[in-house]
Amino acid sequence: MNKPTTVKALEDLGRVKLSTHFYMRDFLYSEISQIEGIPNIPDYPDRAIEAGRQLCEQLLEPLQDRFGRLVIRSAYRAPAVNAKGAENNNQYSCASNEKNYASHIWDYPDADGYLGATVCIVVPALLPWYDQEGDWTPLAWWIHDNLPYTSQFWFPKLAAFNLGWSGNPNTLPSIGTYVINPHTGDKTALVKGGVATLNLDQRKRIVEPWLASLG
Repeated sequence: MNKPTTVKALEDLGRVKLSTHFYMRDFLYSEISQIEGIPNIPDYPDRAIEAGRQLCEQLLEPLQDRFGRLVIRSAYRAPAVNAKGAENNNQYSCASNEKNYASHIWDYPDADGYLGATVCIVVPALLPWYDQEGDWTPLAWWIHDNLPYTSQFWFPKLAAFNLGWSGNPNTLPSIGTYVINPHTGDKTALVKGGVATLNLDQRKRIVEPWLASLG
C-alpha cells in the first residue's frame, strides 16, 4: 500500500483490520497532529500495519479479553508529528525520532532492522483500585507475567501507560514509571534489563487482591 494522499486512500487505510477488535484508524489520532496541522499518516503503511497487528494480537486483544475495554490515548506517530513533539526540549513529551523508531513510529525499524509498536492506553478496570490505593503495579505485574510485552512506562494521569511490542529478539522487557510505587515509596523501575525486582510469589501477592476486587 502506498502512503495515502487522498481522503479515500486514508479511509481505506483506516479500515484495515489489525485484530478482532482493532482497526488502523483507532491508532491514528494525535493531538499534536490536530493542533500543529501535521498529517499523522504512515510513510510506509504496510510496515505500520504489520507492526500494529503484532501489537494488537499479542498484547491488546488478550488485555481487553481479560479486563474489558481499553482506551487508546496515543499510538502511531508519523516522523514529522513526533519530531514536532520533540522540539524545544520535548515540548509535547516526545522522545527523538531515533528513539521512537519501532516504538511510536511504527513504520520505521529500530537500529537492528526490526519493527516494533507502542501504544499509550488506559485500562478502566484498574482505575477504582488506582484511585483508592494509588497502586498501578498490579496491572504492570499481571502484564509482565502473562503477555509478551517488551516495554511498559507508567504515567500519573488515569494510570495511563505506554505498552510496547518489539520484533527484536534482543530487546529485554522493562517497566519504568513516573508514578510513585506505593510498595516502595519511589519510582524505581519494576523491571530493568529483563530482571524483575520481585519474584513470582511476591508479584502474585500484589496482583491477587486487585483481581479479587474485580469480582
